[in-house]
Amino acid sequence: MSQSSIEYVGYESEHQLPSIIHMIENELSEPYTIYTYRYFIHNWPKLCFLAMDGDKIVGVIICKLDYHKDRLRGYIAMLAVARDYRKRAIGSKLVEKAVVAMTQQHADEVVLETEYTNQGALALYQRLGFIKDKRLYRYYLNGVDAFRLKLFCKSMVPTE
Repeated sequence: MSQSSIEYVGYESEHQLPSIIHMIENELSEPYTIYTYRYFIHNWPKLCFLAMDGDKIVGVIICKLDYHKDRLRGYIAMLAVARDYRKRAIGSKLVEKAVVAMTQQHADEVVLETEYTNQGALALYQRLGFIKDKRLYRYYLNGVDAFRLKLFCKSMVPTE
């Protein structure tokens, strides 16, 4: 269970989906349907990464990359790390892998939402360069507000 035993891999097949769903249902407050998982994973399988301890999924990040207005926007839909594996930089490593994959595909920015009370997540993302973009009132089904966080991957100044 040491950091060196954690391996980071890309999503490979539908066989991993039940374990991914189980992980996210146990660690996140927002419920998702099977269709939500399939929407992200089937459309952007190369933007889903797993942290593995042997054959056990101990962390997962699920993202997408699509146009938003005039920008290619990456979106971190879900990030979860098993409670027993937290405070080992697994979440940071998963975010870094996803951001690198999105920037390699020419993302201009990466955004996400997190509960405004989730100090651990806010600190993690801010350490990685994300900034608070806006507060979204009563965003989650449980009535909790969210912050939208944004990471700029490219300069906002046009180059000549």
